[in-house]
Amino acid sequence: MTERLVTFEQDGAIGIVTLRRPEKFNALDIPMLRALEAALDEADLAEGVRVVLIRGEGKGFCAGGDVEAWGAMSAADFQVQWVRYGHRVFDRLARLRQPTIAVLSGHALGGGLELAAACDFRVAETQVKLGFPETSIGVVPGWSGTQRAVRRFGAQAVRRMAIGGEIFPAADALALGIVDRVVETGQALENAKVWGEKIAERGPLATEAAKLMIGIAEGEESAAATEALASGFIALTGDLKAGVSAFKGKRKPAFSRS
Repeated sequence: MTERLVTFEQDGAIGIVTLRRPEKFNALDIPMLRALEAALDEADLAEGVRVVLIRGEGKGFCAGGDVEAWGAMSAADFQVQWVRYGHRVFDRLARLRQPTIAVLSGHALGGGLELAAACDFRVAETQVKLGFPETSIGVVPGWSGTQRAVRRFGAQAVRRMAIGGEIFPAADALALGIVDRVVETGQALENAKVWGEKIAERGPLATEAAKLMIGIAEGEESAAATEALASGFIALTGDLKAGVSAFKGKRKPAFSRS
């Protein structure tokens, strides 16, 4: 069943990850998180995919964490199985090698907004509302709504949502930098595809490197991204080829700094 909860499909250079739990407005539970993680792995490895879109089936993008899924958990299970695992999956999305676009054709609330925040860009339809309503039921944002969202949207916008309880319509979210584009109802997916195709025309290695460098500056990742950039550079040099060849031939390598 989990393989159908989140699916990945490829359309040329565009990969599309779709949350498929429309009867719950794509609310996330553990099976959904597992399926999302698997779909992201598939997207990361897909040959020729240069941009990945994240969308929800039906009327909602993502209603956040399913209260019925975590409400009965013990404190220990809530911390480890829910919060920490959710962080792992959302971090996987944020660190996907390709640029990502959240397609907001429905509301993005709580964990749904945290999911959108893990993407590089967000396209919202005019009717969409965004916010962090968690404190209204006595909890706090747990999947980096007070961390990544602050880095990407600014502390005051997050204060207004998480503490002040404000729910922003798409137009206000655009003015605050929470979303990057607002389009008419029914146009988000097509707009995101066109945007994604333009991004895909750019140099893929340069685009991926730029994403990593921006992530380092933003604090999204540092050690792993730094090593990825350095390793990618080394992999293109003659020294790596000389070293591997020497290892296979059981001889001393002749490095040339080329």
